[in-house]
Amino acid sequence: MRTPGHDEELAAGFLLTEGLIQKLKDIARIEPYPRNPSGNVLNVFLAPGISVDFGQLTRHVFASSSCGLCGKATIKAVHRHFKPLRVEASVAAKTLLALPEKLRRHQTAFERTGGLHAAAIFNSRGKLIVLREDIGRHNAVDKVLGHGLLQGMLPFDRHILMVSGRASFEIMQKALAARIPIVCAVSAPSSLAVSFARKSGQTLVGFLRGQRMNVYSLAKRIAF
Repeated sequence: MRTPGHDEELAAGFLLTEGLIQKLKDIARIEPYPRNPSGNVLNVFLAPGISVDFGQLTRHVFASSSCGLCGKATIKAVHRHFKPLRVEASVAAKTLLALPEKLRRHQTAFERTGGLHAAAIFNSRGKLIVLREDIGRHNAVDKVLGHGLLQGMLPFDRHILMVSGRASFEIMQKALAARIPIVCAVSAPSSLAVSFARKSGQTLVGFLRGQRMNVYSLAKRIAF
C-alpha cells in the first residue's frame, strides 16, 4: 500500500534500497505503464549492461521484521550489499532537538488526516532538504531517498534521516543504502535496529522529542 504522489521517487528509492541499482545512471528512464489507466503502474527502464537479480525481490536477503531470520544472519546479509559506514559526520545536539518541530511543521497531509507517516532528510545544520509523507513509513523513506537519487544528491553521507515513528531495522537498512550516517526517530528503535546501527557505523537516536533524546550508537557524532 502506498499514498499516491511522488511515485517515481518511490520506485527509484525502492530499487536503491533493495540493492537492485546503485546510482542514477543505472536508470535509463521511468514512465507510466501505458496499459494501466489508473496510473498505479510504472515502467522502470534500466541502463544497458545493468543486470538485475529479481530473486532479491522475494526479500530472502533483506528480511522483514516477520521473516524469522536471526539478527546476526540478517545483518550479515545486508552488509554483503551495503558496506558499513566509515564517515566522520557530526551534528550539534541542539540541531537534532529542533528537528521534530521542523518535521511536524511540514507534515501537511498529517495535519489534515492524522494518519500518515513522514520521513525527511536534513543537512548537518538542520536545513530541510526533502520531506515526504505516506501511509507506509518505509514508503516515505523510499520516497526521500528516491528524490535524492533522481536529483543526483546521493550519497547523503553528511545528512540526517528523521522519521515520525519508530526506527526499525528496515529503515536503518534503507538509510545505509543511501550512506546516511545519522538516523533520528520520534519514537523507539527496535533491538535489531540498534544492533544493525552499531555494526553499520550509524548513529541512531530515538525518543527525539522536547528537550531530550536517547542515543543508542556512535554518540561521538553528536556535539552536546
